[in-house]
Amino acid sequence: MTRTLASADVATAASRQRRLLVWLFLVNTVLLSCYAAFIVIFIPNQVQAYDPAAKVANLAIVTTAGSIATLFVQPLIGAFSDRTRSRMGKRAPWVVIGASGSAILMILLSGAATLLWITVFYVLLMMLLNVLNAPLPAIITDRVPRKGRGVASAVLAMGTILGMGAGVLIAGAFAEMIGIGYTLFAVLVLLSSFGFVLFNRDFSSKDAERVPFSWREFFAGFWVSPRKHPDFAWAFAARFLMILAYQGVQSYLLYILRDHIHLSIDASNSFAGILTVVQLLGALVSTYASGKLSDRIGRRKPFVVASSLIMGAALAIPLIWPTVTGMIVLAALFGFGYGVYLSVDLALMTEVLPGEGMETGRQLGILNLATTLPQALTPAVAWALITVSGGYASIFVAGIGFAVLGALAVLPIRSAR
Repeated sequence: MTRTLASADVATAASRQRRLLVWLFLVNTVLLSCYAAFIVIFIPNQVQAYDPAAKVANLAIVTTAGSIATLFVQPLIGAFSDRTRSRMGKRAPWVVIGASGSAILMILLSGAATLLWITVFYVLLMMLLNVLNAPLPAIITDRVPRKGRGVASAVLAMGTILGMGAGVLIAGAFAEMIGIGYTLFAVLVLLSSFGFVLFNRDFSSKDAERVPFSWREFFAGFWVSPRKHPDFAWAFAARFLMILAYQGVQSYLLYILRDHIHLSIDASNSFAGILTVVQLLGALVSTYASGKLSDRIGRRKPFVVASSLIMGAALAIPLIWPTVTGMIVLAALFGFGYGVYLSVDLALMTEVLPGEGMETGRQLGILNLATTLPQALTPAVAWALITVSGGYASIFVAGIGFAVLGALAVLPIRSAR
């Protein structure tokens, strides 16, 4: 009888785990579809409609402002969620707040026609989307055993990849009807986020231990000493460099297609979606299998190194083959490498944390600065490179260098294999 009850408990726990991963996949898919749709299609088109002659500089202004404004959102929300005490648990209230605020800002942004209001609403929207995003990695450390985090990381990665593809495809279809497009994304955010909270109820944190609060200690906790925790620092550097390699091309994809590959506005809108699908297919081939294999052999670093080198090689293709076909090959190879990287990235990050427990949300939020900082820097760096070199080739060259450095940065990490 005891054995039967124990088996039933194990089956129930496994069922809850599968449901949790399914909903995390759905939320992350929708979240990334929003990022991709707005950054790749909607915002560049809105900026170009405002002033075609100054589109590159103006896009840098808008996207840089959004990235700078969101730099510390995820670390702060992660830290606040660590301390949140409610019947909904620690993380769910922030999912609800982020989703609700994001939906409102999407509607407002759809009607923005001047650079000022595009920038204001875009900045606020990115902040709210980051509020929604912040609790997701912490939920994995809270509720997924260490030995299963490679699969969990791969599930989130598949959501990222599918979301990026779906976002660009949907946005491309609604490029001439952005009001409807923004509204559709708002509805998807609300449905997926509220569904996650309802069907994956967390334990109440209302009666959990309350640590005395001090603003000084609160902000001091955002510094993780590289001397005391070198693995944390190397993991931060590796992700930082990888995102720099990725973001330059992704942020300026539409303009690369128009000015480097010489496609028309309509053709570039459509072809951006095709490239995203190709990248998606390349990533799907590698993502889940890489995460599963990583869990099985207990190693993360070889996957990160291999993915960095693959992506660096892919970025060389448009330099020697600046054609539509060349961009398709780039997307396929780059997607394959990025899928390998995403499948183990989060699992690696959870293994270099100074300590799991009360500070998990904060520490993962700090590591996320390795994503938001390069996103803030990339538009300005890319604009400078384009302006100085007179073309987009310098973006690909810089991306190759960052990818190789990202591979080297992961080698000194000792707490993960």
